[in-house]
Amino acid sequence: MTTATRQEVLGLYRSIFRLARKWQAASGQMEDTIKEKQYILNEARTLFQKNKNLTDPDLIKQCIDECTARIEIGLHYQIPYPRPIHLPPMGLTPLRGRGLRSQEKLRRLSKPIYLKSHDEVS
Repeated sequence: MTTATRQEVLGLYRSIFRLARKWQAASGQMEDTIKEKQYILNEARTLFQKNKNLTDPDLIKQCIDECTARIEIGLHYQIPYPRPIHLPPMGLTPLRGRGLRSQEKLRRLSKPIYLKSHDEVS
């Protein structure tokens, strides 16, 4: 990991903790705020810990992009959880109609960047 990348990752980590410290739940309830703050901190620790040994620059860049996207989406929609997407079963049409295997591949490819690590952790 280069020094610039390391600084960027550490900056993201610090910004997530600042975000959690200032976070207010959209409902205004104190218990919701506490739960959401705890979720933000646990999710950040888990994902950063899981990815701390990455050495491939492309994977590191993908993780940085995912982190940035999740921060921006959380701030915009005022929810700390990843926004779910709904793809109806067999809703993606493959180029050649070859069934379930191609549907699974198309689903994997169509998953937004902010959900790439969500299924692995949750």
